[in-house]
Amino acid sequence: MPVWTPGSYTVRDPVQHLHGLELLQGGKQLKPRRMTPSSWQVCLSNLEPLCLRYRLEARQLTVRTNHLDPDFASLCLSAVVMQVDGERWSPHQLQLQLPDHWHGHVPLPLRSGGYWSEDFDHLVDSPVHAGPFQAIPFEVKGFRHSLILIGAPPMGWPDTFVADIEAVCTATTELMGTPPPSGDGYQLVIQLLNQGYGGLEHDNSAVLQFAWPALAKPGGYLQLLQLVGHEYLHQWNVRRLRPREYRPYNHGRPVLSDGLWFAEGVTSYFDLALPLLAGRSDRHALLKDLGKDLSHALLHPGRQIQSLADSSREAWVRLYKSTPAGADTQISYYKLGAALAFCLDVKLRCVSASLAQVLRDLWVQFGEVGRGYGRSDLIDAIGHYSPDLARALPTWLDECDSLPIQACVEQLGLTLVPVHGTTGSTGLLVSEVGQAVHVKRVRHGSPGHDAGLVAGDEILAVRGHRVTQLEQWKTLLKGDQATLITYARRGRLEETQLIQKTAAIEEMTLEWNAQADQHSRALRDRWFEII
Repeated sequence: MPVWTPGSYTVRDPVQHLHGLELLQGGKQLKPRRMTPSSWQVCLSNLEPLCLRYRLEARQLTVRTNHLDPDFASLCLSAVVMQVDGERWSPHQLQLQLPDHWHGHVPLPLRSGGYWSEDFDHLVDSPVHAGPFQAIPFEVKGFRHSLILIGAPPMGWPDTFVADIEAVCTATTELMGTPPPSGDGYQLVIQLLNQGYGGLEHDNSAVLQFAWPALAKPGGYLQLLQLVGHEYLHQWNVRRLRPREYRPYNHGRPVLSDGLWFAEGVTSYFDLALPLLAGRSDRHALLKDLGKDLSHALLHPGRQIQSLADSSREAWVRLYKSTPAGADTQISYYKLGAALAFCLDVKLRCVSASLAQVLRDLWVQFGEVGRGYGRSDLIDAIGHYSPDLARALPTWLDECDSLPIQACVEQLGLTLVPVHGTTGSTGLLVSEVGQAVHVKRVRHGSPGHDAGLVAGDEILAVRGHRVTQLEQWKTLLKGDQATLITYARRGRLEETQLIQKTAAIEEMTLEWNAQADQHSRALRDRWFEII
């Protein structure tokens, strides 16, 4: 069985959900020998057909796992199907047995005998959804696609929902300068839940999860359209235009690459702009959302500890296995990668090029012909337009806190405006568990760190008053900067003095610079064109 799912770079060992494995030949039960936690071997006396049977738990509703309940099924086949040694590149067939009132949805051609796939990789790259729902057709550049909606918001979908999705997907093809590489049959699956956010890309489909309460918030619907654009763009960038380490995929072990920043960071940068390119957003909304990513890259403490290249390589053990402490020691290659993409785009605009043009060049050179790229290929593609920028890229990738974000913002006639918190800063993240308040995280170098508090401490009292709820904690911290804290650690009572700092910068907003010169304004207008 595969140990991971492409697009989600961490070992998840779906074999842990497998039970009752049986191998039969001619009605006789064989005894396979377990070689590793996820692989078996059997010695055969002949090559008569084999029947392999097993049961799987399907209790996890994520885009990379399996879920089955009386209402619908959502299966990620890399967590379902076993690879037979020597048969990886042979055709495979898939059959579904469904309740009478259910419909199956699989992005594979349907032929007599079931769904058909070219090989094992094609099969496990095809998510299965089934239930009492129908697909909604839509078109992109004349190619037939299907929208599969699982769940609906209480307020209903906007009347323009399908048209908006068509527009964002069409804008993505315009960004790349080609029709959708999936052609006909692409499936876009949206699972609307009460909480959750994410997506997983496939060659000919994407599975999205979105929380319906978020749709009612300002910018929530725009965020959903950005997620649609992000996963749709992955048809090009990361599915077919891949780092060479993932061509082909090794399903049996982790595979490191320092190119995930390009696969996800560049895609994250463009997904912010796709609704604008589609005519479903405006420039102010783009600046607001881009400002959040740039703010994260500038203020997050992990930027001084983990480089962007290391963030990519260490995804297997860090990004998908985050801890409270990890919030201070790592940074996401999605957000930092988007910030680097912004810097590349601005610098390329200065020489009458663009990051979109570089992406299209790489698509022609590598994606269309199924070749994997490496770091030197990215450097060469950028160096075609700017040798100076090509020389700077390794530094931006390998050295911490090295991106010229502020300078690039100023070149566009924009400015980053700091937003300070309304209360003093403690550097503590606390949570309420039952009738107790616990320290969950202590930011390095913060007042909480200086006071000697650590994750796991239970806050018992503030200024001598008992604390059992978060609201009490927040109320008692107001006022004097120096505060007496009583806490328990490993069953012992301790006291310390917490000295709050003046309100820290919580975020930075990206805004127009009214004093920008004509050259900067012209560059900014070209940048807003996106393509």
